[in-house]
Amino acid sequence: MGTPVTSGIVRRTPSIRVGLFLLLALGAAALFLPHFLPDPRAQPDLVSGVLLPPGWSHPLGTDHLSRDVLARLVYGGRVSLAIALGAAVLAVTLGAGVGLVAGYAGGRTDAALMRVVDAALAVPRLILLLLVVALLERIPLWGLILAIGATGWLGTSRLVRAETMRLRTLEFVRAARALGASHARILLRHLAPNVAGPLVVATTLAVGDVMLLEAGLSYLGLGVQAPTPSWGSMIFDAKPYLVTAPWVAVAPGTAILLGVFAVNLVGESLNRRFGGRWT
Repeated sequence: MGTPVTSGIVRRTPSIRVGLFLLLALGAAALFLPHFLPDPRAQPDLVSGVLLPPGWSHPLGTDHLSRDVLARLVYGGRVSLAIALGAAVLAVTLGAGVGLVAGYAGGRTDAALMRVVDAALAVPRLILLLLVVALLERIPLWGLILAIGATGWLGTSRLVRAETMRLRTLEFVRAARALGASHARILLRHLAPNVAGPLVVATTLAVGDVMLLEAGLSYLGLGVQAPTPSWGSMIFDAKPYLVTAPWVAVAPGTAILLGVFAVNLVGESLNRRFGGRWT
């Protein structure tokens, strides 16, 4: 049932098609173009190949270590998009689990879980991330995904809780209880599929947030570490050359802009199609 509804929304909403096209283009470039480009970590000519402007041999120029900017851009897209998707899925999964349990159980369980969420929301997410990554001298990619994902589920849990509290009073849930369905079955088979709407919206919007967070952390030198490129770390490397060689920063900055714009376009469009109840 979900596939025709989703495909119908995509067909009737031009902004979703634009966003999906941009995301597919960025994803395809990150997946396939590295096979046809130089090694993004190679430093072929440190004498005469440093900070070359865009040209035939280097369409987006080279950086201060004579590395090809286009090669680093598309390879960095793999890293940035993988972090964004992985952390967003982790955050939404955690938030959905907590929200489902709190909204369905109610009473003391709901109160206890929501007090934990309220307390965590009182601390800015960026401060938590800075504390985590600053304590580690060199955080691996999976650690960065865990850190960003584990601090991003709080808002989703509140959305799912509210939707679950509405659904648990409906007839299909009462019928499942009357037929002797266990709490786990009601949660997984009846309630979870029916909160898919807010989860889709939350996931798409979370991807854009994570892209900006990863770029910010990498720009501060606390995210993806050299020599692995990401869009944020490329801007960090380009800071001393923003005036003399702006192309080194313009390329990753444009990629971040397009990626965040695309996922937010999809997320906001889906939210409007669902009635604007989940932001």
